[in-house]
Amino acid sequence: MEERKDVGILAMDIYFPPTCVEQEALEAYDGASKGKYTIGLGQDCMAFCTELEDVISMSLTVVTSLLEKYQIDPKQIGRLEVGSETVIDKSKSIKTWLMQIFEEYGNTDVEGVDSTNACYGGTAALFNCVNWVESSSWDGRYGLVVCTDSAVYAEGPARPTGGAAAMAMLIGPNAPISFESKFRGTHMTHVYDFYKPNLASEYPVVDGKLSQTCYLMALDSCYKHFCSKYEKFEGKKFSIFDADYFVFHSPYNKLVQKSFARLYYNDFLHNPSSVEKDSREKLEPFSTLTGDESYQSRELEKTSQQVAKCLYDKKVQPSTLLPKQIGNMYTASIYAAFASVLHNKHSTLGGQRIVMFSYGSGLSSTMFSLKLRDGQHPFSLSNIATMLNVSEKLEARHVFLPEKFVETLKLMEHRYGAKDFVTGKETSLLSPGTFYLTKVDSMYRRYYAKKVAEGITNGKAAECNNKPLANGHS
Repeated sequence: MEERKDVGILAMDIYFPPTCVEQEALEAYDGASKGKYTIGLGQDCMAFCTELEDVISMSLTVVTSLLEKYQIDPKQIGRLEVGSETVIDKSKSIKTWLMQIFEEYGNTDVEGVDSTNACYGGTAALFNCVNWVESSSWDGRYGLVVCTDSAVYAEGPARPTGGAAAMAMLIGPNAPISFESKFRGTHMTHVYDFYKPNLASEYPVVDGKLSQTCYLMALDSCYKHFCSKYEKFEGKKFSIFDADYFVFHSPYNKLVQKSFARLYYNDFLHNPSSVEKDSREKLEPFSTLTGDESYQSRELEKTSQQVAKCLYDKKVQPSTLLPKQIGNMYTASIYAAFASVLHNKHSTLGGQRIVMFSYGSGLSSTMFSLKLRDGQHPFSLSNIATMLNVSEKLEARHVFLPEKFVETLKLMEHRYGAKDFVTGKETSLLSPGTFYLTKVDSMYRRYYAKKVAEGITNGKAAECNNKPLANGHS
């Protein structure tokens, strides 16, 4: 077996529903003040699933797409980990539905199940796969990580922070995106900031203000651990200048802006010489605040964002494209933000470091860093950017009016946990290769089909439930 160097992400793909609603239109429809969602939250658009799509169908779509695009033999997958907080079943993992893709090729020898903790499950799944490849349990095959979620909220102020997507990442050695595992900083604690105790509803219980404070506290703590490990192994202090890009879990863009400003403030407190003289003077009045005071200070928030703005535009803004266009994708959010950097900057990323901050309410969080190199085709940064095909996917979307969006969510609310129904037959908005839900029977069993290219088999779909997917391409 080859020596395992540079274990990390070899390939990536993303899928999000073709249906979305514009935040500006939603503002008007909700009677919110102009700019509340677009400037206040920093969001442009929000993707959502119609009755045809869910976290399972999105996962089937993105995994099949990644394997086909990179011509990966399904027998070459030895571990499959799913991160999600969208509960379809309290016992059966989403991973088991995905096994249909591999069973068809005679591969049932695939380790791993689902990881769940709010938006952090995808990171846990990713660490599990990376650790597996680095361990003595590794059998020489690839790992595959899937992050899939549909984020929906009850009517009210949290609703515009929804979104939906699935992300797939292929894991192995000699990766163009490798982990600097020794610098990892984690913060985990018990808190009720966002949780889903009502199993009869898809909607969470959210304490928005507490959740934002928890996010920033977790960020501070992870950054502190990350910096001390960096100093221990590198023999010098870490500051935001030691990374080329920062990628944050993005419930909404405004929090990402606050987060980077928070790191800047941390650098000022712990290593004043690392920030510019002018910025030092502006931040000086806040140097004696206690932690709690600093989280509540609107003045500090405003000032730190001002002094960090120029660096934010350079080091963070390239990661914001997909999260602003799709919304909060829960476990997939941070990796969609990372995909945005690859899309925007792939030709200049060789040799660069990207620092990632993953947060899941309740609470679990980790800051970790990735080292990038150009890589070898097909596992090269430029090819990953090409395969992600971000611009085309965004352009192909269909914008729903807010009325239609609200109507769709009402239907989904009614269908949540239901049985014995058939979904609509209208699949014209889905691109060929997309899986969709066809029915749920009287025993709650779910049936999916794959949309085929128009005119290939008279529109006949490949049925898929506990049986092969007709060669994976009908």
